Amino acid sequence: MSRSAPRGRVHLIIALADHFEPSFLPENGRAHAPLLEQERRVEAWCKEYPRAVDSWRDQEGRPFAHTYFFPAEQYDRGLLDQLAAHCHAGWGEIEIHLHHGMDAPDAAENTRRQLEQFRDALVRDHGSLCFMEGSSQPRYAFVHGNFTLANSARGYACGVDNEMELLADTGCYVDLTLPAAAFHPAQIAKINSLYECGLPLNMRAPHRRGRNLRVGSAPRIFPIQVQGPLMLDFDLQARNRIGRVENAALTGANPPSLRRLLLWKKAAISVEGRPDWLFVKLHCHSMDAAQRESVMGAHMQKFLTELVTGAQERRELIHFVTAREMVNIILAACDGREGNPGEYRDYRLKLAAGAVSGERDVKSQMSWRA
Repeated sequence: MSRSAPRGRVHLIIALADHFEPSFLPENGRAHAPLLEQERRVEAWCKEYPRAVDSWRDQEGRPFAHTYFFPAEQYDRGLLDQLAAHCHAGWGEIEIHLHHGMDAPDAAENTRRQLEQFRDALVRDHGSLCFMEGSSQPRYAFVHGNFTLANSARGYACGVDNEMELLADTGCYVDLTLPAAAFHPAQIAKINSLYECGLPLNMRAPHRRGRNLRVGSAPRIFPIQVQGPLMLDFDLQARNRIGRVENAALTGANPPSLRRLLLWKKAAISVEGRPDWLFVKLHCHSMDAAQRESVMGAHMQKFLTELVTGAQERRELIHFVTAREMVNIILAACDGREGNPGEYRDYRLKLAAGAVSGERDVKSQMSWRA
């Protein structure tokens, strides 16, 4: 499908899905850093990130927050205590990441167990996640490790054909896994879209197709799919002197820039019938030291300066959001809401009590476990 950047004033609704893995070791992706090193990394991040980006605010005065997708299989209460305090101070929200099926295909029962146990711990012990209006079930956003959502890479790094059904059953309201790395086997043909999964959810990779979200038709099938931009970038400054694939990843080799912003806008990811609300879902691995400059250093600071100070000239209104807030705005668009999208950050999905107040007492919201 041919796309062009929208004309006229647009609202840019920007979320950063941070595949937040304190255990990351660049020399061996299958090994884990010692726990003391993980604690040091998280503590340093929580202290340094606010100082690095606090100067730049969006239309509503919000900072460029991260959505921290923490690996369920690497849960550590101390690490999550630190990260939750950082989030409760206004710097982001915690959601669910999962790597599994690396050595052998995982089983559906084990996947369900990991999702439920981590979900419950995030609500009960860390005041995180959210609840849909009218429901007592905790809800969460999801990113699949290695991009292999719903066994989309033919058994590699998953193995669970009915994974999308498990996500729906355990309270997942949105998946933000895609796009994948260039030429990854899990990448699907449907790109630059906001949509409902195809049915049935118990089939392998049902997200390969689905109905695009549109004004006047509230989604019924969850988790909805929120994709980041996937474009061709004919940048002659790329290392191959030909160009590169723009897949919305913030990396040391490809930091954020106004050049990339033009491509993100050209992807025109929106709810059909609401083309002036553009949704830009980026992703990063902030615990990889090689990516530091692109996520909080000079490259990011330069980009935020240009993004915020030049917005009026480019006829843009900037909204920095979490994954949950982005989905709330998407749901508002589907319901035909108008005006300032920033007013719909808490439209239907409401934060757990602890995430609002910083307190741990979420017993009233945990009655579903009784």
